[in-house]
Amino acid sequence: MLRICAAFVLALLPLAVVADPSGRIGVVDADTWDVGSTRVRLFGIDAPEVKQTCADPRGKEWPCGDWATGQVRERYQGQEAVCEAVDSDRYGRTVARCRVEGQDVARQMVQDGWALAFRRYSLDYDLDEKTAHVAGVGIHGGGMMRPAAFRAQPVQAVGDCPIKGNISSKGERIFHLPGQEHYDRTRISPGKGERWFCSESEARAAGWRRARR
Repeated sequence: MLRICAAFVLALLPLAVVADPSGRIGVVDADTWDVGSTRVRLFGIDAPEVKQTCADPRGKEWPCGDWATGQVRERYQGQEAVCEAVDSDRYGRTVARCRVEGQDVARQMVQDGWALAFRRYSLDYDLDEKTAHVAGVGIHGGGMMRPAAFRAQPVQAVGDCPIKGNISSKGERIFHLPGQEHYDRTRISPGKGERWFCSESEARAAGWRRARR
């Protein structure tokens, strides 16, 4: 009887495996894409956050996060990707290795200086980052904070960006406008992937929906 039960459990295991996404790319930010109908976090790399800034060789601040997202969107938006799922993260995204026309997109992004190796999870792109750093390409042209450290900082609303992008306990992305019922009590935690938005259209484009109250 035990053998029959074990065989039944093993037969069900493949159903729990995260599916391999494939399809047309919609760039959410540099390292988070919609591949077909699946939200994908690219495995092994960490790109600067959209609102993150870096210093150029003369020490002048520049919007490296927005720049990196723009570079990725220009190259990959609308292309067809074939991905291999590695895991799923706490935000419900599929963590995956993706290829476009047979090319490992994460490796190419690190080589071009659009992202860093995420050594906490993988050393696959360690040498690619070191080579890009020596060459001073992309985000390596001046000074920058690693994205993980940037996300860990407490963040306050800046200027015309008062919209709070919150992630619920169920992983649902919801934005709150000033004046809505739960706006004041909502706290933003960048370490959880939460963020501020400057407009409703920006929030919707990033995958958030408006709070109902």
